[in-house]
Amino acid sequence: MSEKTGTLSLPINVEQIQQLLPHRYPFLLVDRVIEIVPDVSVVALKNVTINEPFFQGHFPGHPVMPGVLIVEAMAQTAGLLTQISRHLKGDKGSPLFYLVKVDNARFSAPVVPGDQLRLEVTLKRLMRGMGLFVARTLVDGKEVASCELMCAARSDK
Repeated sequence: MSEKTGTLSLPINVEQIQQLLPHRYPFLLVDRVIEIVPDVSVVALKNVTINEPFFQGHFPGHPVMPGVLIVEAMAQTAGLLTQISRHLKGDKGSPLFYLVKVDNARFSAPVVPGDQLRLEVTLKRLMRGMGLFVARTLVDGKEVASCELMCAARSDK
């Protein structure tokens, strides 16, 4: 795919991400999108710093990023795949998507301050307003976490 993606240029920075996702500090866990194949896959980055608020209690003297937040970063990346794909099709609406299921979560190494997460998410299938995604997170080329995620569009019923 070319460097130009509709009105978005790669890399997609945090200011653009904030236009696509409702999350804000301290819960926005994606810093940049570096690759996108609309409706197929996305690669994003998260820089992990000692300034993250969760490191104060997880764990004092031995800071480790909580696995649940790594899963959340993968879910936000899945949301970006959906929102960027919609944006490129000219869909100006921005429905909320909720994480509704996590399967087969695996954590193979701790994530610590100074790490850069490479969040890779692929759409496995779409069905009735829900997306099933395969996600993995790498640090320095080594997988540190993986899972399957299901996200659903918010129903206004």
